[in-house]
Amino acid sequence: MENRQGKGLSFARRLYKPRIIGAAMCCISVTAALYPLGMPGWVWALLLASGFAWPHLAFQLATRAKFPYNAERRNLMYDAVLGGFWATTLQFTPLISVTLLSMIAMNSVAAGGTHLLLRGLLAQLLGAGVAGLIFGLRFNPDVRLVEVYASLPMLTLYPMAIGMVCYQLAIKLSEHKRTLSALSRIDSLTGLLNHGSWKDLLNLKFHKCQQQQSHATIALIDIDHFKQINDTHGHIVGDAVLRQLSLELRRNLRDNDLAGRYGGDEFCVILPQMSLNKAVHLMEHLRETFSDYRNAHIPELRVSLSIGVADFQPEFADAAAWLNAADRALYAAKHTGRNRVGVSDHRLACTA
Repeated sequence: MENRQGKGLSFARRLYKPRIIGAAMCCISVTAALYPLGMPGWVWALLLASGFAWPHLAFQLATRAKFPYNAERRNLMYDAVLGGFWATTLQFTPLISVTLLSMIAMNSVAAGGTHLLLRGLLAQLLGAGVAGLIFGLRFNPDVRLVEVYASLPMLTLYPMAIGMVCYQLAIKLSEHKRTLSALSRIDSLTGLLNHGSWKDLLNLKFHKCQQQQSHATIALIDIDHFKQINDTHGHIVGDAVLRQLSLELRRNLRDNDLAGRYGGDEFCVILPQMSLNKAVHLMEHLRETFSDYRNAHIPELRVSLSIGVADFQPEFADAAAWLNAADRALYAAKHTGRNRVGVSDHRLACTA
């Protein structure tokens, strides 16, 4: 419900200024065609109200409604009723009547597609029927020069206003698309890349290393006995540990390094243009720093990391082989006591 209300308010705000401009321009055009017909005073009062008071009343009706979106769609139907009424009252003088009705139809299509267009056409017929009962149905084919000039503001300013609304909406949609794209790549708990996004970037980095003969190192990081932390202290404490590790990664990594959450308690890092020895030193520093983590509510809680590191090698057939090398190094670190950094076996080295 809150989502519908929020969207409805935005919808009403987008239509507010174009309705002010459109109603005022229509009032000018209708005045030019209405003046020679000698209409009673109440018609002029209605014209002034629909041209200058109705846009503000419509906005208040929409924003104060329980469901602003539905209220604004009703307002569009009222616009259509008024359009049909004025077109008939003007004796269907061609230029102004067609312009007026087409502008209203354009609003209906833009706001609700063909469904709202059909409803708008029925509303126009209703307005035309009311005017026909009052003034009769007549057709005046004559178009005076003053009517042409009076129609120019509506034909120029109102389309510009609609165009500006469409432009602003396109900008917002583009921003939302970029935001959604970013969110689809990010792990919601840690704020790091998610599994799929990190693996995509690993593939890109692998091909770049192959093609440009550049260098990079990757690391897989596992929180030791994380399941036991969850089982003993609960998932809230476990989530806090995961967030702390993501924070330490941000503090220790460079801007161009890529960190992601690979699994439940497993993290992954791509370190472009970093040698194996430097990567091992960095991971050792991360391991030592993370071991100092303390939870104020659980002082006895201790955490540690097992890390596997592998640098790019030309003999790797694909990115999966590179990842498997880091995984073997992580496996070795976990099975030789944990809380240490393991180095890929193809370099025949392992640090403890």
